[in-house]
Amino acid sequence: MSDIKNTVGHRLWLRRRELALSQEQVAERAGVHPTYIGQVERGEKNPTITSVAKICAALDYPMEQLFDKIIVTDEADDATRIPKECYDLILEQKQEDQEMLQKILESTIAYKAN
Repeated sequence: MSDIKNTVGHRLWLRRRELALSQEQVAERAGVHPTYIGQVERGEKNPTITSVAKICAALDYPMEQLFDKIIVTDEADDATRIPKECYDLILEQKQEDQEMLQKILESTIAYKAN
């Protein structure tokens, strides 16, 4: 998911799913067409910052959180690609699962250090 519009769309989709809202409900709250919500979530549209602000407001999702730790990289750059992919995978999980994954990672790093 190296393309920023795909990352943003995926994060918006995750937030909508977390709130158990339909695309239609978000569209109505944001004042945009439901089809547009789907296109943004799938990374098919490159939304304006104004549209992103409206969608974020509809999802009660601060824009700074939406854009937090988005890293635009060259696909060949494993030094930043792999951590970004790990971060995106963790973001998809529930809070309690994120905490468990953090403990697993910490335990694995401690084990390898010995």
